[in-house]
Amino acid sequence: MPGGVNSPVRSFAAVEEEPLFIDSGKGAVLVDVQGRRYTDFVLGYGPHILGHAPQAVVSAIRRQLAAGISYGSNTEAELLLAEKIVQMVPSIEMVRLVNSGTEATMSALRLARASTGRDLVVKFEGGYHGHSDSLLVAAGSGAATHGVPSSPGVPAATAADTVVLPYNGIAEVADLFMRLGDRIAAVIVEPVAGNMGVVAPDPEFLPQLRRLTSLHGSVLIFDEVMTGFRLAQGGAQELYGCRPDLTCLGKVIGGGLPVGAYGGRKELMSLMSPSGPVYQAGTMSGNPLVMAAGLATLEQLSSQPPYDYLEKTGSAMEDGARAVLRQRGIGSAVNRVGSMISLFFGVDSVRNYSEAAMASRSMFARFHQQLRQLGVLWPPSQMESAFLCVAHGAGEVDQVLSALASYEPAV
Repeated sequence: MPGGVNSPVRSFAAVEEEPLFIDSGKGAVLVDVQGRRYTDFVLGYGPHILGHAPQAVVSAIRRQLAAGISYGSNTEAELLLAEKIVQMVPSIEMVRLVNSGTEATMSALRLARASTGRDLVVKFEGGYHGHSDSLLVAAGSGAATHGVPSSPGVPAATAADTVVLPYNGIAEVADLFMRLGDRIAAVIVEPVAGNMGVVAPDPEFLPQLRRLTSLHGSVLIFDEVMTGFRLAQGGAQELYGCRPDLTCLGKVIGGGLPVGAYGGRKELMSLMSPSGPVYQAGTMSGNPLVMAAGLATLEQLSSQPPYDYLEKTGSAMEDGARAVLRQRGIGSAVNRVGSMISLFFGVDSVRNYSEAAMASRSMFARFHQQLRQLGVLWPPSQMESAFLCVAHGAGEVDQVLSALASYEPAV
């Protein structure tokens, strides 16, 4: 396997460690193949809001497994999960289930371009929306830049239709719309950034994106693959009171199995084949095992909402981390929204990618190494969010705070 992994985020090269190989997980604990136990704050990069192997999800998968794995036809579970998504996310009137977040964002952009007859797409510096060609582009510094490929194999002509702006840079967005508003098909944004570390939107950022896209007839797409059903039952759009035209989902809605979805206003979604002319398909879309896991997860989240508990736990970690780092005189920024949290070392604040990139990677690597030695697993990249789940409590928070209390920035 290239680099010894099947996804680059699983490599520990950035923190100069060997990658982990996991044998099992339960609740907030992972056990590796050598029998070492870790309190886990990676949580599969987001889907395990109920912790690893929750009984309701495992039981649902077992029931479906006994009935069959894949049929190449429709199942009742697809309908039930779609109904649940529509019920919980007010901006979604119709939804299409796919196999990954990349499929969801790629398809949402195709739909936006088809519905507007335009080509340009706006994304934000540090925002990751999957690895489709038109979104895998390098960011500009400050002012708007037409995208250039950030990976060999991405055609320059494809990347040229993507414009990159600073996250939270609403003045730059307004200027771009004033100049090119009639050419912009869509704006795609993580309503809470999670792929440059956690960065919250400024108070006016999302409302102004909504105003500008509506004014110019562009489609506003929220990439809630990470935040959907994690920050609130209705995702970040519920938390911030801002409704997009299309929403991309993933992670939580599969209960830990591979999944993606995109949905929104009925008039837009009705353009998708076979109702309309915009084509997208997938042999494994709506897989029965995934639907069973996802439905069990969303039913648990709606019947026993964990969000107040997760906010309380996250607040304790945030406040505790700030206090310890301040007391020890270690320059840092602790960014958190709900059950998503990031620690940046060597900077005072982070509200966009440029500021995130100024954080000390070497200090973070040392932090990660020391946490792992103490039996705590944190994402091995400064640019990834850590996550909390319902299985985390005061004891797990204290493990992280104790590690910070003994943290040595240099060897």
